[in-house]
Amino acid sequence: MLATTLRTTATGSIATGATAAAVRTKYTLPDLPYDYNALEPVVSAEIMRLHHSKHHQTYVTNLNTLEEKLVDAQAKKDINAELALLGGLKFNGGGHINHTIFWTNLCSPKDFDLPQGDLLTAINRDFGSLETLVSKFNTATVAVQGSGWGWIGLNKETQKLQIATTANQDPLQATTGLIPLLGVDVWVRFAL
Repeated sequence: MLATTLRTTATGSIATGATAAAVRTKYTLPDLPYDYNALEPVVSAEIMRLHHSKHHQTYVTNLNTLEEKLVDAQAKKDINAELALLGGLKFNGGGHINHTIFWTNLCSPKDFDLPQGDLLTAINRDFGSLETLVSKFNTATVAVQGSGWGWIGLNKETQKLQIATTANQDPLQATTGLIPLLGVDVWVRFAL
């Protein structure tokens, strides 16, 4: 069961580049806040291990490699080389950000709690009910063709919750401006 506690997730475990272009912090794979088998029987330990230690690690490794190439291109003032790296940086950086958020949205079925307090108030205000939110979220994510993400985000301007989808590994905030509260990797087809 996917935890719908919908908490804002700081990307604190995601290292950020230093201000000097020549000095970059290496990105690292965040530890999961639970064991690989914690989501069984809904999600097997094998799937969790593969998705975390192989797929997510690949995004991290590729992102670090691309950042090194970017520093080299910037040092050479090679704008063509810099531009050629942008797609890979977005894909792998987005994959790292999205998965880092995703892992914090999951919990063991025995640890699952329904939203309450201010969160439930916001859900009821913006969607009418939790059931309506879940239905609309599932409808939006099922419509994603291939790889992508389903999101519940906070619109900073309106202070309202919104459902959004992004293609491939596009990160929510960079793509829509919404603050991610819940992200679901729809390629894997987890459902609420």
